[in-house]
Amino acid sequence: METEGVYGPFLEWLKQSWYGVPRPAEALPLIRARYTEEEAAFLTGMPFAPKPLDDLAGLKDMAPDDLREMLDRMARKGLVYRDEKQGRLRYALNDLFFGMRAFGWPGRTDERTRAVAPPANRYWEHGFLDPWAPVREKGLRVLPIGETIEDTRDVRPYEDVVRLLDSFQYFVVTVCPCKHVKNLDPNEPDCSYPTEVCLHFDKLGHYIVDNGLGREITREGAAAILRKSAEAGLVHGISNQQEGIDTICNCDPCCCMWFTALFKLRHTGSLTPSNYRVHTRPEACLGCGLCVKRCPMKALRLESQAAAKNKKGVAAVLDPELCIGCGVCVYTCKGRSLKLQPRETVHDPPRTGRDFAFQFMMDHQAAQAEGTESTRNSR
Repeated sequence: METEGVYGPFLEWLKQSWYGVPRPAEALPLIRARYTEEEAAFLTGMPFAPKPLDDLAGLKDMAPDDLREMLDRMARKGLVYRDEKQGRLRYALNDLFFGMRAFGWPGRTDERTRAVAPPANRYWEHGFLDPWAPVREKGLRVLPIGETIEDTRDVRPYEDVVRLLDSFQYFVVTVCPCKHVKNLDPNEPDCSYPTEVCLHFDKLGHYIVDNGLGREITREGAAAILRKSAEAGLVHGISNQQEGIDTICNCDPCCCMWFTALFKLRHTGSLTPSNYRVHTRPEACLGCGLCVKRCPMKALRLESQAAAKNKKGVAAVLDPELCIGCGVCVYTCKGRSLKLQPRETVHDPPRTGRDFAFQFMMDHQAAQAEGTESTRNSR
């Protein structure tokens, strides 16, 4: 692979992060567009875990004030993570997975951001999402729209959107990076869904606002964005863990990278479904077909049914294997013929982000071992 100077060592360094660099040759055009040569050279060797400014100044052999100015500039571009602990500034290199999202959050339309969009879209479909194919726990879990659950008494805390919002102290909204890179790419159709719909909270939220990557909102503002997203037909998606949640996405089937993995790359279960599934009542169905149009999974269809009481004699029929339990169809059902009900088997996500990362790595090791064994047996 021709890496042209500083980008080769930088790619090798990025491979050391938890996410690595899937298909480096495919990633190279994106890396060139995203990082200047000076940034790539400087960030090679930068720790992925936050380190105090003074420690990094020693590592880089720079005056702390000069280093801070440089790192703050990179933090505003989403290349570097910046926080403060016990009164000390800390910085870390953002891994590829975090960085791919961070550059789209502010919704910038400058020349450099526009240059990143086409290689980003190509890489999403040619390598970036590869690590998610073999894992059981996906990076995003479907969060059901609260009003669509028939019986809310036994809703788990991590699936109760009201309780989740009440658990946060700081609320931030950003532009959806998936939609933004599609809209900036002349080779992709524009997305008609609302774009400023990604919600972030607490520590991550502070990083985003402090570096001009998003804006602070109130709890009420966050709830309003969730309502707007539900009305538009977007799927609530949440960090796939029970504790330490920092993001609620609002995803569409045309741009979202997780739906891309499902529809274009044919990953099995690219989103972890909620613990709910749609239940249909044909006798209450109006036969309007709105649910069929809104379902992001194409899990509903209209069929003639004896129990249907509308003039058309049709009612919605569900393919239960496709339903992800989002509630998008239920939210606008005027006949109230649809409701979310608990699945027979409840699946709890990993408890913490650390547990999620451990499961991710274990699944990868198992997939690699299986691939090695298959290769050996085929010889």
